[in-house]
Amino acid sequence: MSRVDGAGDGYVVGVDFGTLSGRALVVRVRDGAELGTAVHEYRDAVISAALPGGRPLPPDWALQNPDDYRDVLRHAVPAAVAAAGVDPARIVGIGIDFTACTVLPTLADGTPLCEVPELRDRPHSWVKLWKHHAAQPHADRVNALAHERREPWIGRYGGKISAEWQFAKGLQILAEDPEVYRRADRFIEAADWIVWELCGVETRNVCTAGYKGIRQDGHYPSADFLAALDPGFADFVTKLDGPLLPLGARAGTLTARAAAWTGLPEGIAVAAGNVDAHVTAASAQAVRPGRMVAIMGTSTCHVVNGTHPAEVAGMCGVVDGGISPGAWGYEAGQSGVGDIFGWFVANAAPAGVDSHERLTELAAAQPVGAHGLVALDWWNGNRSLLVNHDLSGMIVGLTLATRPQDVYRALLESTAYGTRMIIEAFADAGVAVDDLVIAGGLTTNELLMQIYADVTRRPLNIIASAQGPALGSAIHAAVAAGAYPTIHEASEAMGRVHEAVYRPDPDRARAYDALYAEYRALHDHFGRGGDDVMLRLRAIRNAAVDAAARNQTELEVVG
Repeated sequence: MSRVDGAGDGYVVGVDFGTLSGRALVVRVRDGAELGTAVHEYRDAVISAALPGGRPLPPDWALQNPDDYRDVLRHAVPAAVAAAGVDPARIVGIGIDFTACTVLPTLADGTPLCEVPELRDRPHSWVKLWKHHAAQPHADRVNALAHERREPWIGRYGGKISAEWQFAKGLQILAEDPEVYRRADRFIEAADWIVWELCGVETRNVCTAGYKGIRQDGHYPSADFLAALDPGFADFVTKLDGPLLPLGARAGTLTARAAAWTGLPEGIAVAAGNVDAHVTAASAQAVRPGRMVAIMGTSTCHVVNGTHPAEVAGMCGVVDGGISPGAWGYEAGQSGVGDIFGWFVANAAPAGVDSHERLTELAAAQPVGAHGLVALDWWNGNRSLLVNHDLSGMIVGLTLATRPQDVYRALLESTAYGTRMIIEAFADAGVAVDDLVIAGGLTTNELLMQIYADVTRRPLNIIASAQGPALGSAIHAAVAAGAYPTIHEASEAMGRVHEAVYRPDPDRARAYDALYAEYRALHDHFGRGGDDVMLRLRAIRNAAVDAAARNQTELEVVG
């Protein structure tokens, strides 16, 4: 934290809602100095096994409690302001970002359906977190029909809509709990819902509407298309649609209720909602075309601005103004990155080496290729390029001589190969990726960063803030408050990045080219129809889990 305050300095608050917690950050408007921060862990975290009331959930579900988000406002924001030691009266705006696609059904006044007493025990009434992947069959239906009808928007999403996005999740609700679907007056991204809670005004932001809501060229998919999926789905857009705001716009002003939660002045500017990855481009000074931001945490999201629209196979989408006004914003991603490394440490590393620090130390001592392994980074499915969350992980080359650090390094490398696949897909479509800015918690792993530089053959710049999304939200809050006329100018003044911290080593890069070729061969064989064993295994697992759950329910009824 840095501070040399002036008498007339103003401040903004950025709030980053992550997968397990929310973080608030107090930032000085004139230079982006970070003055105070606080974190609040979600009480219910990720709800994946059973609802808080005990009702079990099927495989691949991931829900959250919306009141956990309010608690971030009640606890983290006042704590961050106290830590900053600034007069709350000098805070002029607040901005937020969220994981996405994280969506919830609500009543017309914004009340989440899971807070309606008679619906609280219905799983589909709760927030569906981005990593809820149980809607894959419904995404498959959307994609098949879109190609059959030659819908013009499908190419803007690389040819496939993800199971994580709004339409697949909405269609799942209709198919599995029609009453919850009927009771939902609104179906809204958590980013827009929390802004609604802050300022009392319902809005939608262009980022989530475009990337997660299939809004292109001013329109959502037609009612005719939706009715062809299911006659009851024809009204889905009426649940999604709302006043649409560009990024950096003022959604409204802080209500008295939200002021009481946060300790901030009533009436300050509330910025339009945003996505954690996309908002980070501003804090990483990466709003110019060609500079890709990779936000690396439990998963990785890749965003880059381009000068023109292009159809990039397997991408999450291209949206006009989706990252910053005046450019075409592209998004791609990997559904599991830090989660994969964490899985190995928690479940597979033996005592004595069961820490990231020790495994990294041992793995760093190896020359490239010495472990003889190649892994596929699909432990949580594949978001880009294959857009299939029924895919699973793989390690090839294991022998009786394989050690834990060998597997760990192979997993690190696998995620770098996945990023290279994404970069090459952009390049093939004519979208430049000149260099990378890395943000997120994984920037502290020097081995991982050097692997990424070597594998991608590009210099890695590191964001100079440990709170990239929260700082980006604060930058957007400064624009919404009128402190800067544009996101570009606010980014220049308030964002910061360490340039070319990691550079590719030519010898290691050549060695990785050979391993990457093997990764590509496995990627295409198991991901593009050479052998669907992963899909068959997933189906067998789901059937076994469902049967066990039914048996348990029957035993409880009998008991």
